[in-house]
Amino acid sequence: MDTYTFTVVIDGDAGTDDNMDALFEAGCDDATFSHSSAISYGDFDREAESLFDAVLSGIEAVESVGGLRVRRVDSDDFVTVPEIAERLGRTRQSVYQLVNGERGGGDFPAPVSSTRGKGKVWDWSEVAAWADVDYDRERASTIAAVNGALALRSAKSSLDAKPLARLLHFAAA
Repeated sequence: MDTYTFTVVIDGDAGTDDNMDALFEAGCDDATFSHSSAISYGDFDREAESLFDAVLSGIEAVESVGGLRVRRVDSDDFVTVPEIAERLGRTRQSVYQLVNGERGGGDFPAPVSSTRGKGKVWDWSEVAAWADVDYDRERASTIAAVNGALALRSAKSSLDAKPLARLLHFAAA
């Protein structure tokens, strides 16, 4: 077995004495919890056969405690220009030039999101593939799949059965 490190984002206060005791009893003795506003974080170092098994068992353990629900698995897959520069060993200016098409072939990956034009983020897996640098594809895919399932679980209460079935069919294709 290997040890896998990951962070879950939790709705609810995992930091109360009762919840900390319950989390420990639920098998989260390999995690450290913190709380900010209405969100808690669980940083795990979990032994398992795979990252998938580690993450799912961590989620199940957290959610066995009443009042706590995992929102998502945090990942370092969304990056800003300064983070891209650091990971690629480039200057920020160099990355800005790549992003704006002023340098390179003009084929830098498009951002996956922006905050109303003020700040943009890129998917690290796309940038790493573009730059031909190593990254853990399996980790990125596993976390994306788990987060997709968590998002679908969250949305299912507001979706009718027919659109939900269509969405599940679409995901399986």
